[in-house]
Amino acid sequence: MSPSRSVPLSRRRFLYGTGAAGVGAALAGHALPAAAAATSTDDFATIRSQWATVIAGPTIDPTNSAYATALANLDTQAGAALAVLESSPTTALFSDLPLGSNSANLTASLSRLESLAIAYVTQGTNHTGDATVLEAVLAGLDYIATGPYAPGTKPYGNWWDWQIGSSQALVDTANLVHSSLSATQIANYCASVDSFVPDPTLSLIVSNGKYYTSTGANRLDECRAVIVRGALAADAAKVAQGAAGISDTLPFVTSGDGLYADGSWIQHTYIAYTGTYGAIWFGDLVKLMGALAGTTYQITDPNVANVFFAATNAFAPLIYNGLMLDAVRGRAVARSTEPDNSDGFAAIRDMIMLAPAATAELEVELKSKAKGWLLRSPSQISANTSVVNVAYAEQILSDSSIPAAPEPTGHCLFSSMARAVHRRPGWALALSLSSDRIAYYETDGGSNLHGWHAGSGMTYMYVNDDNTQYNDAYWPTVDPYRLPGTTTSQLPLTNGEGGAYGGTRPANTFAGGATDGEYAAIGHDLRGPWSTLTAKKSWFCFDDAFVCLGAGITSSDGYEVDSIIDNRNLGADGSNALTVDGVPQSSTAGWTKTFTGARWAYLEGVGGYVFPGGRDVTALRETRSGAWHDINTGDTTTENTRNYVTLYADHGIDPTNASYAYALMPGARRTEVLARSVDRGWLQILANTAAAQAVAVRPLGVTAANFYTAGTAGTLSATGAASILIREHGDGTATVCVADPTSTAATSLIVTWDRPVRAVIAQPGTLTAAATGRSLQLTFGDLAATAGATQQVTVALD
Repeated sequence: MSPSRSVPLSRRRFLYGTGAAGVGAALAGHALPAAAAATSTDDFATIRSQWATVIAGPTIDPTNSAYATALANLDTQAGAALAVLESSPTTALFSDLPLGSNSANLTASLSRLESLAIAYVTQGTNHTGDATVLEAVLAGLDYIATGPYAPGTKPYGNWWDWQIGSSQALVDTANLVHSSLSATQIANYCASVDSFVPDPTLSLIVSNGKYYTSTGANRLDECRAVIVRGALAADAAKVAQGAAGISDTLPFVTSGDGLYADGSWIQHTYIAYTGTYGAIWFGDLVKLMGALAGTTYQITDPNVANVFFAATNAFAPLIYNGLMLDAVRGRAVARSTEPDNSDGFAAIRDMIMLAPAATAELEVELKSKAKGWLLRSPSQISANTSVVNVAYAEQILSDSSIPAAPEPTGHCLFSSMARAVHRRPGWALALSLSSDRIAYYETDGGSNLHGWHAGSGMTYMYVNDDNTQYNDAYWPTVDPYRLPGTTTSQLPLTNGEGGAYGGTRPANTFAGGATDGEYAAIGHDLRGPWSTLTAKKSWFCFDDAFVCLGAGITSSDGYEVDSIIDNRNLGADGSNALTVDGVPQSSTAGWTKTFTGARWAYLEGVGGYVFPGGRDVTALRETRSGAWHDINTGDTTTENTRNYVTLYADHGIDPTNASYAYALMPGARRTEVLARSVDRGWLQILANTAAAQAVAVRPLGVTAANFYTAGTAGTLSATGAASILIREHGDGTATVCVADPTSTAATSLIVTWDRPVRAVIAQPGTLTAAATGRSLQLTFGDLAATAGATQQVTVALD
């Protein structure tokens, strides 16, 4: 499951499509006349037609009950917008969205006009073809384009509203009603876009009026606006300008914003953003490929193959049961209006739109994945009930020839963004780390104000029986100093501290690990955010357990330091039974107890926790309340109350070289947890110090270690920082996986395994020397250039 497989693009299907309308119809689901996209001489009409389908959806049968809720929602939105529409606007187009000081209200106003236009053109709404609605849309566009969004207006607030949010909503709305526009109206709308998006390769800094080079998702968002603007006015230069800006976003990057060869996606230079900015990049490309297909401006850059690579190597591994993992959603986790199922559905829909343009094999793979996600989480559709979303879901769900793919098993390590996902049947665990290359977290515009510790080794546990863990008011109610998997100081931090654009990066370099695609060894040289806390943390990932080690835990802040084993949201009414060493514990809110030498615990509906050799564990039940406004100043002030069970190791105030060891068993049965707790032959902890952390799991034939400096642990040694995973197979061979999680080892690294080895039978180009015999010695060259990627060597054992 390691994200390294190349995904071939079917050039014929991409350039010429399948069926009458080519890839435009395939991607956009648009029922064009026979061969329209391929033969029309009016590229602009083709782009407008295909773009209208992208944003409003393919032709639907409004009598199909599957669309009932979506159509009702669209009518409700339209009715609500009409109810507050000003007949003679002066300072606002909609009475509840005053204009002139809040840039978000400008985008919101144009977005409402777009909703009205979609209701007008969609079959089956109460507003379909309604002349009153059309009049309202046209008058609204005229008012905005010649007033609050007129050329020369001095931008205020957030640059995004001026260059992306408002420009896209303006041209998308105009495109839907293009046949009703006069030449003067089109010229006015285009003049507005030209004023605020003069060049899609540049982004505006509102505070000083200057521009900088746009990148990643932001670049494509601006290209979108410029291309549609060009099509509106049949302006070849503008369409070409927008299309030309696309190519820079297609190649893999090695630093900064964009898609990395290991499937990572980064935006704002230092933030793991696959689930939001990355998904926008992906969605924009899929939509633009569809809109431009069959025209002079069709995307033919060979790097467009990376879009298909991204579908299976960047996005699919980060979706679980239809949910986009919060580990890669950045500050979006703090928005009540953007839950994980919303971002997950957007990526799924875009994969469905992309599928017909892929090779036949990949088309089936993408559709099958989508069907599996949708069937396992039917709430996805009810939570994302726009007509366009339901239409694409229905294409998949109603097609009996498409098999539903199960969730895959394996491990995906995204070294470039310090994230990992480990999957087994019924569960998945994600890890979020930080380093001098990846920030702790990010806040912007008053959002994600309490995300300080999300990069301190947070473990996100997903189990099939709990698909709402992180979208059920988790972030406004969870204790932000006790996020699962983290080791944290209770040192108070201020709202948004250190999280401004791009975030703050710690000084450590070690954040990552080695994987063979099934198992993994991951390590983190933790530096507590804005505290003196330091710690070494490791996660060893196996079939039914996630082994977690911590060592060298030291702090001098004058505050308590805890390592959080779990902090589980039980919902508004949850009272899941907690058992410790076989003894049922209290279900009363406010209960807490420290267990001396505990060996195992079990939380009903979640799984188990094993403490090798026994350790002191504190358990806590609490009812916590919070509003989204507490972590996002622009969000609702409605109070949410949720129940939590927390398990943690209390290291006391200002600990020195404290440690912990535990294993998570997600989704396990109580009897399985008990059995593992008494199985002395399963896990051997070889080292748990600030220099090295290592384990051996004999039944699996695995030995794994994280070396933070040169040293020895069990049968392994390394001459420098390294992650090592060795797996012996039943056929007399073994795989030796080695990585440099610091991405700094410019000199050679020597790894020694004290085990008789007969020969090296497969090796990477980074291996410069190998010695076999009574032990194995591998010498690797410059690993800094590998960006933390795993180097795999296969050996024959004696």
